[in-house]
Amino acid sequence: MASVPNSGPTAPPPPVWDARPAGSATVTYGGFWIRLVAYIIDAILLSIVFGIVGSVAGYNIFEPDMESYGAAVNIASLLIGWLYFALLESSERGATVGKMAMGLRVVTDKGERLSFMNATGRYFAKIISAIILCIGFIMIGFTDRKRGLHDMIASTLVIKIR
Repeated sequence: MASVPNSGPTAPPPPVWDARPAGSATVTYGGFWIRLVAYIIDAILLSIVFGIVGSVAGYNIFEPDMESYGAAVNIASLLIGWLYFALLESSERGATVGKMAMGLRVVTDKGERLSFMNATGRYFAKIISAIILCIGFIMIGFTDRKRGLHDMIASTLVIKIR
């Protein structure tokens, strides 16, 4: 009598995270304008979150007097922004809400999913891109793989997935 292989439950294969767009042999990169629209979507969403958190903390969000805001508000906004971008860009989807809406994904320069630390580095590298008169962001429109300074520092790419 021949032996029958174990037909019991087996472990599923490890997940495959493919950063390439489905059905496309070439990768297309997210350029300046589509990334700007994605950022505007994210900024609107974050403004709503900041407004809610500020209201709960007892700040009048309609008060134009910036002297009423303390260091705690600045630290809280930095933490919320950092966690929003780093957690979502290192997530399984590899994109913030704005990038998902625009069909973009952030990957490493090898096409792999970002780690949380890589996404964190990318977030803080955006500060450098902004400090130099936003030239780091303007570079997106002029580089071959549509990379800003922060993308170069963090070794990341923004690709189109649809």
